[in-house]
Amino acid sequence: MQSTTNKISVGIIGGAGYTAGELIRILINHPMVKISFINSSSNAGKQVSEVHDDLFGECNLTFSSKPILDVNVVFLCQGHGKAKKVLEENEFSDSTKIIDLGNDFRLHADADFDGKSFVYGLPELQRDKIKKSNYIANPGCFATCIQLALLPLAKAGIIKNEIHVNAITGSTGAGQNPSATSHFSWRNNNVSVYKAFTHQHLGEITESLVSLQSSMNYDINFIPVRGNFTKGIFGSIYTECDLSVEEATELYNNFYAEHPFVSISEKGIHLKQVVNSNKCILHLEKHRNKLLITSIIDNLVKGASGQAVQNMNLIFGLEETMGLKLKTVAF
Repeated sequence: MQSTTNKISVGIIGGAGYTAGELIRILINHPMVKISFINSSSNAGKQVSEVHDDLFGECNLTFSSKPILDVNVVFLCQGHGKAKKVLEENEFSDSTKIIDLGNDFRLHADADFDGKSFVYGLPELQRDKIKKSNYIANPGCFATCIQLALLPLAKAGIIKNEIHVNAITGSTGAGQNPSATSHFSWRNNNVSVYKAFTHQHLGEITESLVSLQSSMNYDINFIPVRGNFTKGIFGSIYTECDLSVEEATELYNNFYAEHPFVSISEKGIHLKQVVNSNKCILHLEKHRNKLLITSIIDNLVKGASGQAVQNMNLIFGLEETMGLKLKTVAF
């Protein structure tokens, strides 16, 4: 348990991107955190609020050129594939916790690196393991949205057919560096499919479901969609299921009863209910023999930085919701 008088010293590496900006926004208002450094090699010496101008008037920190190696926890917010290089080049204290927001350590085959064993950081799946771990692989945004829609079915062992997923994400999911498909003039008033059936998050989704239901060897047919909005993921997931909607709702309510950020709505849901929050909201419908689960999250909060802070809270014995009671945009 973290002392209530000693704040957690935090470092952030890769501080200029969208996930880092969201992380800073959360951490500067966290009552048990002191940000010791925010590293960005390309912005060293600049005020953080020059890059993240939503923090103007709230944050007077300056980007550093090098990390501090003896902080309590480091968040790695660099692009996918870069975390291993950071750990190879920087010898952090043995007591420093590492939370990687990239995909370097999410799969079982990649979890052990340089004497460090990373735990997959989906609290609703393995909260107890997270509490005992020093190294966390934060889940992907699509993976979080889709897994939270399916975990109760896998836990009950009742996934008995292939799964169909259509999920649309905001432009911030593509990262801060501009590309042809994130440029405003292309993205605005436009929708497109990408990485159909091959998205990189399928691996972690499958591993989590199999950990709960060993017989889960069915295809997950995932169609990711680029949306013409900035934040959020709206996932529509369906599969064959013998449960009535009332039975399914009871199953989901029981599964998430002790998990503060997941709620089951009896009414249809919409994306603005979760944007800027660490919530996931699920809605269940039954259509003939198919169960439809709609799942919504903010891709940068519950799908990235908020979940990372949730993991930090668990590691340090804090209230899981501390610093994460965030208001949605609502309208």
